[in-house]
Amino acid sequence: MLTTWFVMPTCLPIVLRRCHTCAASASSGRSGRSGRFRASGKFRVNANHKLIDAWLLVLCTTCGETAKLTLLERTHVRSVRPELLDRLHDNDLGLTAELLQDPAVLRRNRIALDWNDAWRLDTGGSDHLDQEVIDVSVRFTARIPVRPTRLIAEGCGLSRAGVEKLITEGKLVSAVRLSGKLSDDFTFTLKR
Repeated sequence: MLTTWFVMPTCLPIVLRRCHTCAASASSGRSGRSGRFRASGKFRVNANHKLIDAWLLVLCTTCGETAKLTLLERTHVRSVRPELLDRLHDNDLGLTAELLQDPAVLRRNRIALDWNDAWRLDTGGSDHLDQEVIDVSVRFTARIPVRPTRLIAEGCGLSRAGVEKLITEGKLVSAVRLSGKLSDDFTFTLKR
């Protein structure tokens, strides 16, 4: 019997990028951890005749400085879907989550995301823990990079070293490599 687990976000991830205000403070002798921003869920849209610019606003977790992540730049207004414009004007939090997972937005703004403490694993209960053999399908509801060994350890109540031992012994198998991080759906079989 196939069990399905879900990896789902619990909040927006932290945006990693340089903070120009904190960097200036750090060079003047004040210490601070620059480079961690919290998405505010607010957008700024600016129209100049038939051209439109749009940014997602993020706030530095150290100094509170606002930075802008470019979404649209000098784009003809007719080429932007009306529902997207409505969502930007409404400061749609769902749109914020979608855009933070868009590889084009990440590349364009040269940012990375820190998903620590921003996701959870839903195993649907502990019925599978006493079975001799379990087949699990892991589904990601967002592009959250997580180590499969961590998910398996958490979902099966094992230590990470215990999971590594099961892989070595051939009792834990998958079509994907279980080392490193994944953000795509995968399946595995565990034999106890």
